[in-house]
Amino acid sequence: MTRRAAFRRTLTFLVAFGALVGAAPAAAAPAAGEIAPGVTYEEFDLPAANGTTHAHVLGVDLNVPDVRLGLLYPGAVAARATVSRMAGAQGAVGGVNGDFFNITESQHPGVEATGASVGPAIAEGRALKGAVPKGQRFGPALPPGTTTEAVFGVGTDRRARLDRLALDGQIRTPEGTLPLGGFNQYALPVDSVGAFTGEWGSASRVRATCGTDTDRAAACSADTYEVTVRGGRVVSASGTPGSGPIADDTTVLVGREEGARQLRKVATGDAVTVTHRLVAAASGAALGFALGGYPVLSGGQPLPGLDDRTSAVRTAVGIADGGWRVLLLAVDGSSAYRSGLTIGEVARVLRARGATEGFSLDGGGSTTLVARAPGATGVSVRNHPSGGTERLVPNGIGVFSTS
Repeated sequence: MTRRAAFRRTLTFLVAFGALVGAAPAAAAPAAGEIAPGVTYEEFDLPAANGTTHAHVLGVDLNVPDVRLGLLYPGAVAARATVSRMAGAQGAVGGVNGDFFNITESQHPGVEATGASVGPAIAEGRALKGAVPKGQRFGPALPPGTTTEAVFGVGTDRRARLDRLALDGQIRTPEGTLPLGGFNQYALPVDSVGAFTGEWGSASRVRATCGTDTDRAAACSADTYEVTVRGGRVVSASGTPGSGPIADDTTVLVGREEGARQLRKVATGDAVTVTHRLVAAASGAALGFALGGYPVLSGGQPLPGLDDRTSAVRTAVGIADGGWRVLLLAVDGSSAYRSGLTIGEVARVLRARGATEGFSLDGGGSTTLVARAPGATGVSVRNHPSGGTERLVPNGIGVFSTS
């Protein structure tokens, strides 16, 4: 018996799914199995506009004290790994891929893609990175009124929520105080100064000075400057952003245009202090974990302007029961089901399963759902990635259990 056959059984048509796209053929109801107390896995067929697709869902009950969600990532912002490898290394019992990311740099010859994600990220209460400008993001067009600062996260109160994480930071120098325009980001706003720490990794920082706030493909800036601060003092400077690992006691400041001109006023030996934090602009909550994407469902209603024409393999997360229940959804990428879902259909699927808030993550070849099988010590990939094998991705949502 195949893995899929072991989890599927044909049951009565669910009215909720029949309402998904109007008149549609009956869908198989989910066949569920518990992979840990408070964590379930199920897979089922779904009627969709472009034909039947197949979905995989992890259900997570955050009321269970032994269960939590956290960020899967490979130990650096500008790095990538498969979801199964990250989940295995961090001891997760399940998970899905996460945010969209800087996957290619064909518009900038000689500049390497960093692999860093688009939106903000928080791991174990620690801010990892801020959001790139809207015009610098990779992925489909954002729904009207949304921003690259949008996140799915879990607060220190253990409740899941959608929010917006804004960067709040300053650079204090003998010449005055400068606003911090970016934090471990693959793209900095025009005229700004960004900070890079050891969390960034070893990737080149040149990409941060390419493109503009409205045009990702625009040329790299010809006016850049980099200052290295160690132990609160400037130790070196360069006219070109560098690469390589950054020590724990070191911050590298990269400026472009007006930001570069301001950094040139700082001399070796000067005292420089850099502060940064990510502020939950919508709720003010303290988030222990967060990653980027974009909202598709709010207050139980799909957001206005969602694309309902383009079907694709998708990954998404839904929030139900006031933030105490989370649904991690991955559409199967096998050739039999690759027609997928539109973003509008994703929102309606999440709502049909009880979610009041929904959030889209990276899809296509990135879509991956892993879960621990009964009796196994590690996770296995449950969907069929559309590229045939798992794609290397920058982060994901991990499901953890101490049971």
